[in-house]
Amino acid sequence: MEQNVKTGDAGLLKKFEWSEHTTELGFVLLFLLATVVGWPNFLQTRNLINILRQQSYTGIIALGMTLVVISGGIDLSVGSMMAFTGGITIYVLNTFPSNSLTGVVVASVFVLVFGAVCGFVNGFLVTRCRIAPFIATLGTMSIFRSLIQYFSGASNILSKNTLYPKIGSGFALGIPVPVWVFLILAAAMHFLLNNTSFGRYVCAVGANEMVAKYSAIGVQTVKLIPYVITGFTVGVTALMWSTRINCIQSSGDGTGYELEAVAAVVIGGTSMSGGKGSIVGTVLGALMLGMINNMLVLGGVSSFLQQAVRGLVIIAAVLLQYNRNIK
Repeated sequence: MEQNVKTGDAGLLKKFEWSEHTTELGFVLLFLLATVVGWPNFLQTRNLINILRQQSYTGIIALGMTLVVISGGIDLSVGSMMAFTGGITIYVLNTFPSNSLTGVVVASVFVLVFGAVCGFVNGFLVTRCRIAPFIATLGTMSIFRSLIQYFSGASNILSKNTLYPKIGSGFALGIPVPVWVFLILAAAMHFLLNNTSFGRYVCAVGANEMVAKYSAIGVQTVKLIPYVITGFTVGVTALMWSTRINCIQSSGDGTGYELEAVAAVVIGGTSMSGGKGSIVGTVLGALMLGMINNMLVLGGVSSFLQQAVRGLVIIAAVLLQYNRNIK
């Protein structure tokens, strides 16, 4: 009997595809490494919550970016779009009295809808105007940033509402509100990608657009919707961020968010050539980036070198994908 159990365990280990779980293994190894490097500060509750909070902003955007990348596209405008939607929303909010709850509700709905509209513009340029995603979103990245700097005179846009900061700086059950929003959206996106026909269509279009077209899938519509969803997630991040600091810095806020979001997606195992990906992987990828940043800070590494380390991690993740695909 004991011999049979051992034989069964060996069989399970043999069947386990290690190459399909590199993200999870990388997460565990990185967590152990960060624990050693940052001992004992890394494992403190306050430090772990700070990592979750910091990564929730770009992590929310990365959820939408995952769908875009699986469909075969990319969105480089998300950082500028965050500053643009957040800044315009504060202008809308400031038209209401300083203690207006109605103003907060209107602004919260506005930023989500406005973000989705900006995402629709990106999707329209890609699908209807037939512009390559890289070029289209590179253009809108410049447009969004330029517009918000023009409207604000390149200065900070301050909220006058006293209730607005309570959203992004609030806690529920000891966890910051942005973290809860990140986790809830991740669960919703996971369901959308894995349990709906739309999720299957996105994977099919990303894997082979021509085959998807002959399978009676509305390719252009399926490619457009992920950009709208990404715009919505950008709106969520703009709401969480602007309510936390009660303002938007038109020149600085959102800078580098596109790199963070794409990095989380790639590290999470989503194929840059489209067709397959995972929301769980993206969540782990975002958290791994947070652990790397935290480990570098606790290790006393210069902030100027942190971007270089992040770039090396992205390159390593892409190389792992490449080697896995050619096997």
